[in-house]
Amino acid sequence: MSDLRLDATQLDRYSRHVIMDEVGPEGQKRLLDGSVLVVGAGGLGSPAIQYLAAAGVGRLGIVDDDVVERSNLQRQIVHGDDDVGRPKVESAADYVAQLNPDVEVETREARLTTETVEGLLEGYDVVLDASDNFATRYLLNDHCVLTGTPLSHGAIYRFEGQVTTFTNDRGDEGDGDESGAAADGERPPCYRCVFPEAPEPGTVPDCATTGVLGVLPGTVGCIQATEVVKFLLGKGDLLEGRLLMYDAMGMTFEEVPVRQNPACPVCGEDPEIESIHDAAYEGTCSLTAD
Repeated sequence: MSDLRLDATQLDRYSRHVIMDEVGPEGQKRLLDGSVLVVGAGGLGSPAIQYLAAAGVGRLGIVDDDVVERSNLQRQIVHGDDDVGRPKVESAADYVAQLNPDVEVETREARLTTETVEGLLEGYDVVLDASDNFATRYLLNDHCVLTGTPLSHGAIYRFEGQVTTFTNDRGDEGDGDESGAAADGERPPCYRCVFPEAPEPGTVPDCATTGVLGVLPGTVGCIQATEVVKFLLGKGDLLEGRLLMYDAMGMTFEEVPVRQNPACPVCGEDPEIESIHDAAYEGTCSLTAD
């Protein structure tokens, strides 16, 4: 941690953090020294970006290769009507600059591929997956597992959402303070453990086809941001080993336990994926044929 001290303005801005025993000045310094990469500046990324910036996460990376469309505005709340046609990373960065000058924003207007992922993700403490396609999710997972980078996963569909956290801590021991899986002495799961294969292309329609409740990604994205803040603070119980399912219509939350799969091709006992170049991330995201 750097020798960063909170100045008078910061003490005022983060006063509701500073007075909490679980955060305090030292915790706020940890947030200001922290770095998070948000992949996707859309429905999930918008609330995550807002609250991570408001919390004072010092370095915030935003990756997205899309531009703002008017149909986005029903749920992608870091963008406004005047931003239609602009790159989403630019619009999101302007929002953060207006919200909190303490936050350094790094915009990356690019598509995540096997050629770009290493350069885009390097140097961040945590990755928050706010993407909307399976290829990106598997690519992010594999890279984060291989580099030991914590990953927050969120996904939405119509009225439903899901969230979990993958710490990707492959150590043999854990103190149990931050993850239920480590507390039991088990290796933590990864995305492939929970979802071994992607659906066949075209079998899962996107929100442009089926629609999505505009407030749904706000709930899910906020939970992702909460998990990231807790991780940076080193406080609380993360959703590692637990998949949180949210039904907005029934206003219910269901927790499903998930475990590491010994046969997982990337984090299992005999991994087949030892490099992101060992898998194909388009189509069904299967292993590359020999």
